[in-house]
Amino acid sequence: MVITAADIRQEVKEKNVTFLRLMFTDIMGIMKNVEIPATDEQLEKVLSNKVMFDGSSIEGFVRINESDMYLYPDLDTWIVFPWGDENGAVGGLICDIYTAEGQPFAGDPRGNLKRALKHMEEVGYKSFNLGPEPEFFLFKMDDQGKPTLEVNDNGGYFDLAPTDLADNTRREIVNVLTKMGFEVEASHHEVAVGQHEIDFKYDDVLKACDNIQIFKLVVKTIAREHGLYATFMAKPKFGINGSGMHCNMSLFDKDGNNAFYDENDGRGMQLSEDAYYFLGGLMKHAYSYTAITNPTVNSYKRLVPGYEAPVYVAWAGRNRSPLIRVPASRGKGTRLELRSVDPTANPYLALAVLLESGLDGIENKIEAPTPVEANIYTMSIEERQAAGIVDLPSTLHNAIKALQTDDVVINALGEHIYTNFIEAKRIEWASYATFVSQWEIDNYLHSY
Repeated sequence: MVITAADIRQEVKEKNVTFLRLMFTDIMGIMKNVEIPATDEQLEKVLSNKVMFDGSSIEGFVRINESDMYLYPDLDTWIVFPWGDENGAVGGLICDIYTAEGQPFAGDPRGNLKRALKHMEEVGYKSFNLGPEPEFFLFKMDDQGKPTLEVNDNGGYFDLAPTDLADNTRREIVNVLTKMGFEVEASHHEVAVGQHEIDFKYDDVLKACDNIQIFKLVVKTIAREHGLYATFMAKPKFGINGSGMHCNMSLFDKDGNNAFYDENDGRGMQLSEDAYYFLGGLMKHAYSYTAITNPTVNSYKRLVPGYEAPVYVAWAGRNRSPLIRVPASRGKGTRLELRSVDPTANPYLALAVLLESGLDGIENKIEAPTPVEANIYTMSIEERQAAGIVDLPSTLHNAIKALQTDDVVINALGEHIYTNFIEAKRIEWASYATFVSQWEIDNYLHSY
């Protein structure tokens, strides 16, 4: 549905919108916003792309002498948040970032994804769809309103109340998302205590990435109203599963057909040659793009054997132990599911590098290796080596080094984002590497 400026003006009046939240995402994937009063004068500034902000204060954006940036709202992202007070409602728009000269800003993650989509269209496709599956934890807060690591339930996979005490919180999150236009497909307790998942319908990748960012905001807001703290951190607690964000991806051609589907596939998977090549590209570049799909030190505490997260670069059909699987749905629903991504990833950057990796596979006819249907977790090192299975990077440090060797992934980010991302992650790793943890004290202080 196309939303016009007239539609927004009308809804501002009808729903008593008194503030406008202009939202954008920094390189680290953190949503930012500029909030302004919804007066007639300010609304016209918004709708004519004349709202400015200081980009020098945003992680990875610009230097202080290049600080003036413009917010160009995407009118199709217009929402009215279903919460407010006696002072009125709050409306929101997701924005692209432009320079003072009126050019798209090279450091804008959303704009960078649009650049990858232009390449996709040049290759001959119409759209790239994404169905994300973000997981999160709900923790109790202390008397000062600070988050703890104490969960508020003892539930497991698909458990329900009274074991799952967050049932009402999840239900309200779903209700709010539905009011905001999300098509929620499922809501359930995940494997770990305190862990939850809410799945919403796939969409064009740009809209889906916007939805991920809004979803995180809604989850955190509603959780706080219930006295809980929601986190999308990859592995907040030792000894239990971490949180992932499986990405279900599919390309569609100019006629609206799923380009990954071929009922006459000679290999029996009902996948097209393009699907196999796209898969080959995802496999080839997996070691290199992991720094983007799993961007924090903590991400690699999740990517370990024994907790359902993928550790090995392989693919299969129904088997859930490899990095990539092909869910059973066919026809319009044919897709590839990448299971390594975690919800700390900047969705715009993650999907840009995944799309470009897949397109590299198609353009250069990169063959997908033989699928692995055995449980890789139970295979020996020798068996994995014989099958050509390699491990994902074990640390952020190794992932950063791998990223620096892959021109396809680097070009998918663009020079500005790549340079600033690498610099930020080097600083993060150095800070972590020099920190003395409690584990080290417990294991070494009394032994040496």
